[in-house]
Amino acid sequence: METISWKIEGMSCSNCALTIGKYLEKKGLQNVKLSFASGDLSFDGSPAVDQEDIRKGIRDLGYGVVNEAEQAGKGKPPMNKHLVYLLICLPFTALLFLHMAGDYLPVRWLMIPWVQLLLCLPVYLAGMHFFGRSAVKSILNGMPNMNVLITIGASAAFFYSLTGTVLGLGPAYLFYETAAAILTLVFLGNYLEDASMQATQRALNGLVKAQKTMANMIAFDEFHQELIFPVENKNLKSGDLILIRSGEQVPADCIILWGEGSADEAIITGESLPVIRQAKDRLIGGSLLVSGTVKAQVEAAAAHSVLANIIRLVQQAQGEKPPMQQLADKISAVFVPVVLGLAAVCFLGNSVYGLSPAPSLMRAIAVLVIACPCAMGLATPAAIAVGLGRAARQGILFRNARSLESFSNIRQVVFDKTGTLTTGDFVISDWQIAPGASITEDEFRQIAFSLEKYSNHPIAKCIAREWKRKDALRWAKLDEQKGMGMRGVTKEGDVYQAGSFKMAATSGPAPPPHNIYILRNDQLLGWIDVRDSIRPEAASVVRYLHSKGIRTILLSGDRLAACQQLAAEAGIEEVIAEQTPEQKLGRIVQLNAQAPTAMVGDGINDAPALAKATIGISMSDASQIAVQTADVVLTNHGLKHLPLALGLGRHTFLTIKQNLFWAFFYNIVAIPVAAFGLLTPTMAALVMGLSDVVLAINSVRLFVKKVV
Repeated sequence: METISWKIEGMSCSNCALTIGKYLEKKGLQNVKLSFASGDLSFDGSPAVDQEDIRKGIRDLGYGVVNEAEQAGKGKPPMNKHLVYLLICLPFTALLFLHMAGDYLPVRWLMIPWVQLLLCLPVYLAGMHFFGRSAVKSILNGMPNMNVLITIGASAAFFYSLTGTVLGLGPAYLFYETAAAILTLVFLGNYLEDASMQATQRALNGLVKAQKTMANMIAFDEFHQELIFPVENKNLKSGDLILIRSGEQVPADCIILWGEGSADEAIITGESLPVIRQAKDRLIGGSLLVSGTVKAQVEAAAAHSVLANIIRLVQQAQGEKPPMQQLADKISAVFVPVVLGLAAVCFLGNSVYGLSPAPSLMRAIAVLVIACPCAMGLATPAAIAVGLGRAARQGILFRNARSLESFSNIRQVVFDKTGTLTTGDFVISDWQIAPGASITEDEFRQIAFSLEKYSNHPIAKCIAREWKRKDALRWAKLDEQKGMGMRGVTKEGDVYQAGSFKMAATSGPAPPPHNIYILRNDQLLGWIDVRDSIRPEAASVVRYLHSKGIRTILLSGDRLAACQQLAAEAGIEEVIAEQTPEQKLGRIVQLNAQAPTAMVGDGINDAPALAKATIGISMSDASQIAVQTADVVLTNHGLKHLPLALGLGRHTFLTIKQNLFWAFFYNIVAIPVAAFGLLTPTMAALVMGLSDVVLAINSVRLFVKKVV
């Protein structure tokens, strides 16, 4: 089942995103994710899904699906819709308010009711074209949105004034400036909210911009002469040859065939220092070749590049709804009908207590306008957009938004050893043939290489690299036993094994622990020792975790002595060694039962534990199954950004709590204030718009806030 991705336009608040989401779920679509911050919509598609019918349904709700191909052909993006409506309405609204200065300026003609009607009419029609259509469609679909409140509030003021004008009831019945001000100020608020949300998206926008670039493609004419011509990177495909010069952006993931240079990969990994890249090294699309010139072969089309996958992952995560947001969504879903009821109660209550219809109506309108559920719906998406965006720019990828929230509760961090706390760059330090084994040194190396060349374990890769040869043994059957090692069977029926101390121990007494044991038909042939080094940042990361009261644990399949030595170097508190993948999984289950636990690993044997931990954290150079299983991926080839990931998770969750507190506090206070006549409808519209901006600004603080 494929995932369908669209871009939605016309949403004026996060309640609109909720309305569209509910509609799509009613249509039976699965895994619906819609981010108000970016407008990105994704859902699971199948041949049974009528996409055109879905598009029509979204249009009927008052929104649109962007045709990105057409939009790209238009070049410069169109002006913000809310800004267009604001510029249309503002002059008329300003003139309507000038009549208040009639005693000081020669504008007494503005006091004429019919003149005020003519000035208000364009504003009202523009407002109804935008808010009114959406309100009517949302009601017809059984999902009233916040535009219903705006439409009813502005319409009540307009038609009350129109009645006073037609019947000649005098100035006490004229509230044209109120109707115009509500619509104009809501357009202003929506425009400011859009601008604020664009700020929350700037990190992701930077990644998207880096994704689009030109490439120098290499081709050959009929005389085999090399030709270079420019193409858009989106037209590159796997296998194409490209030339990248000093100062140019790498257009796609590629392998260097010729030349060398230094690449700035900060936009992908967060690493500020350029790294040297030469023949056979990989260049990541979106990075910058700071110096040098290289010829390279495209490894993946732009749509499947590392950068494209990062952008896709962040966009999907932005559409996720953590538990706290789901509560706000439930409240927002019933908010519009509740506010309509409160406005009616306000009007009737004020009328019963002796107020004339005009002030009672103004108070009811103020309640309608001030009580907008936007702030509640915006509280979480705005903070998550910033948190995910900053994380992506620093080389931290969150697979879903729940992980950000879960980080706030982490009390234990479990580390794997090899490739996680250590560099994983092994070298053979010693090897020996077992006493009594009838085998030559060359045969021993041949057997070890022939088995280990098929394993992805870092130690196996080291042996295969250092003892590489062409006369490898041929296997009739070969398999890898997780946590144990490799087992191969020749066509003659001989069984060879290369693996851990546990594998050797099953065949009888084994000498003191070594890294790899080689066996033939359960007879020990010899052993190999390798040397690894601790990551330079490991000790400082562990110290940071301890400073935050987080317990650290080393969980490894390696022998106890090696694990204890490493734990002492890194400062880790507890060691659990010589564990199979199944035992690792059981340990994580136990630790999760004690307290929320994060697991950091990178190997195939870590995948079950990563999946079971409260949060699974993997390295980008880990095995694919570990990367796919993890909730968080560190793309900077190390642990150094683990504190930043924890800090961003905690502070994003704190920002969400601050935003939700403000949103609920604002509505709890604002509605009674408006009901008792302490806010005019005009002020209510202004305050309503600014409340959303306050939340967006508070969220944008995450870009610069110190989180570590």
